[in-house]
Amino acid sequence: MSRKQQIVKKLAERKKAFSILGGVVALCVVIFVLYWGLYGSRYVSTDNAYTATEIAQVTPEVDGTIKSVNVVDTNSVKAGEVLAEIDPRDMQVAYDKAKANYDRAKIDYDRRKALSASGSVSADELTRSENDLALASANFREATLNLERTTIRSPIDGVVAKRQVQLGQRVRAGTPLMVIVPLHKLHVDANFKESELEKLQIGQSVRLTSDLYGSRVIYHGVVDGFSGGTGAAFATIPAQNATGNWIKVVQRVPVRISLKPEELAENPLSVGVSMRVRVDTRSE
Repeated sequence: MSRKQQIVKKLAERKKAFSILGGVVALCVVIFVLYWGLYGSRYVSTDNAYTATEIAQVTPEVDGTIKSVNVVDTNSVKAGEVLAEIDPRDMQVAYDKAKANYDRAKIDYDRRKALSASGSVSADELTRSENDLALASANFREATLNLERTTIRSPIDGVVAKRQVQLGQRVRAGTPLMVIVPLHKLHVDANFKESELEKLQIGQSVRLTSDLYGSRVIYHGVVDGFSGGTGAAFATIPAQNATGNWIKVVQRVPVRISLKPEELAENPLSVGVSMRVRVDTRSE
């Protein structure tokens, strides 16, 4: 093969290589345009998301000794179900005294009121008797309420967690006994980059999967609201950006996403489970 023929062959091979490269580049551009048009410009996603809920703290409203504890961690309870009981004997004594005083004050007031019509009882004396009855009535209501408070009931439906109370323990009003977690009312806190918030709006549809079940279980939610600040702003030790050695860090803002109760009932989740979130920015 002559030198001229070799040069022509090399030029043809080079042209073919450039044609292939151009085709690959064009294909990549088409793929990118399709991806951006169908997915990239429409969806915003993050795996920095976790389930959360508003738990109910269970605390006694009166001092006393724990007489019984009816639940342990992981138990499911209904609103109004008895969780624990405080020994009611001290409250029963106070109730009996208050009731006796109230009954006596009521009888005394009724008798004086009947006699006041004939002038046998002065208006001042009747007023004092009426005031005594009002005080006795207030004490009786307070004693009744305190006696009822010796029975500690669940404020909501949920699952018992962080049970700290023990049988025979002496507790004071306000002592944390346990918490009730309403797993049927879970939501997701998704931490999106601040640069992604422009596309997000309340009411947009959300597709979610959990690390607990994997991609085989899909949850559907809605963007419910935006936090009033970034995670760093609410940190125990917030960042000091006014220092000389400052490095800009992209902040993340918690976005609340509501979940469907029927989907949670079918595939229950726990608080703090990792989630993968994809928001459809074209839906409202």
